[in-house]
Amino acid sequence: MNVSLLDGWFPWTVRAAAVALFLAAVGLRDRAWRRRRGPIALGTALVLTAVAAVGVTTLSGITDPIPVEVWLWGGVAIAAFSVLGFGWRGARWWRRALVAPTVVLALFCAANSVNLATGYYPTIDDAIGELSGQPLPDQITLAELASIHGRTRTGRIVQVDIPDTASGFAHRQELVYLPPAWFRSQTRPKLPVLEMIGGEFAAPDNWIRSGNAVRTADEFAARHNGFAPILVFVDATGGFRVDTECVDGPHGNAESHLVKDVPPFVQKTFNAATDPHKWGVAGWSMGGTCAVDLVVEHPAVFTHFGDFSGDRGPYIGDRDHTVQELYGGDAAAWAAHDPLTVLAHHPKYQGVSGYFGQGDEERGQIEAAKALDAAAKRDGIRTTSAVGSGRHTWQTGAATFAQALPWLAQQRGVPGTRP
Repeated sequence: MNVSLLDGWFPWTVRAAAVALFLAAVGLRDRAWRRRRGPIALGTALVLTAVAAVGVTTLSGITDPIPVEVWLWGGVAIAAFSVLGFGWRGARWWRRALVAPTVVLALFCAANSVNLATGYYPTIDDAIGELSGQPLPDQITLAELASIHGRTRTGRIVQVDIPDTASGFAHRQELVYLPPAWFRSQTRPKLPVLEMIGGEFAAPDNWIRSGNAVRTADEFAARHNGFAPILVFVDATGGFRVDTECVDGPHGNAESHLVKDVPPFVQKTFNAATDPHKWGVAGWSMGGTCAVDLVVEHPAVFTHFGDFSGDRGPYIGDRDHTVQELYGGDAAAWAAHDPLTVLAHHPKYQGVSGYFGQGDEERGQIEAAKALDAAAKRDGIRTTSAVGSGRHTWQTGAATFAQALPWLAQQRGVPGTRP
């Protein structure tokens, strides 16, 4: 099932099959169909597709642009149904039978258009694994930790249920990556920690399946005698369609969970470092925004951030909508979580650092990083910036994390690295 959903033969084959089935289902048929019922069926489909596009864009709350291909393939699915209804009389049985597979393939193409634009599921295996909740490679339980041999050359992913004692935040199961060096002795090393946050439409395992974070950490560990940061793949939203922007508000106390629930659990359970200078936050897209926000607001908990393709601050649409949706109408809460506002009023930071990384096609994110970088430097934060190649996809986020990990590891004192 390791077949690419992003390029290669498979996506093009499915598109070609969908078009072929649709043309066969429509057909030329008789003169009455070509002159009357056919144009009516296709015209109806065009109107319904336009109505659906306007309705979804207006009512869904999605702020990112939706790929045009979504509406093209959605229109094909609607047209297939329309042709079935207007052309039932006189249509041969096999034309009627072709409508169902046409709709299925068209809807698949529409869904994969979003995937192509974001890169959430690189392969069929990744999509099936996440959507069906299959365990990840090298995933174990807490009870199985003791069974891992100390000479292992790869880390392990541990599934954890972190209590929501401080936050009351209803979150999904989270994951922790432990590098090979962690398993070498019964006295576990106090390793630095990096909380990893995904995008808006996220699951805790996105950084592993889509962002290659564990593979990147294992490769780093192989070059540093088995040492790498502990990575905590947190749930910052509580649901795939929930957008918290990592703040406490009507959608749940996500911020409190990340700040008050996660660090004590990881420190106690895995003997992780307790010094804030050993803790950081990294994220892609919404997660990048969260990383900056959490560090500038809570330097007593985190002192390093990796902002990969993040925005200027937490937002859902325009400012008024953001204040209402994220903070229940509390403008003061918005100001308290706007990084530029926080930086403008905070005393000089000590020992805080940050990494900004984007793809060269991410104009909005590049401008946001420039503004945040300048403000952070003025307030005493050590920063570095890099612009690679790519657009706003998980693949760009994965490449940026691979480039940033050595720097982030050095800042937090991972053994074997030097500032």
